Amino acid sequence: MNQTAAAGCADHEGGSAISEELVIRFFAALEAGDIDTLREIYAPDAVIWHNDDLAEQPVGENLKVLQGLHRVVSGLRYDIVRRVPAPDGVLQQHVLRGRLPNGTEVALHAAMYLQVRDGHITRIEEYLDSAKRTAIRAARESLSD
Repeated sequence: MNQTAAAGCADHEGGSAISEELVIRFFAALEAGDIDTLREIYAPDAVIWHNDDLAEQPVGENLKVLQGLHRVVSGLRYDIVRRVPAPDGVLQQHVLRGRLPNGTEVALHAAMYLQVRDGHITRIEEYLDSAKRTAIRAARESLSD
């Protein structure tokens, strides 16, 4: 995480700091492929929405997608551009990076709103360039053949 984003995490009291700590833990679990921790962080009825399909995805379906992501992207990491507290969660801009099985480097720019309530992520709204996600999706689908 860059210094500006790190400084922003330390500046907030109460709920905002707790939300940011949860989001930091969430992205660490994403990078590690720790599905059990992700399941624990999500509220059971959480929904994940993406701008390219406009559908609300339940937790179980999202965890399957994230498992698939780890099968096809090695060295998965999130370079945080900025993380800003919101009244009911956190806004984050980042670049998902890694390498596909064919050696292609991935750099997927995205922004997320992560709603947090009672120590759990209850909703994610992810905005990304769907054209950049196509290579990841194709690699995931080729592994399932």
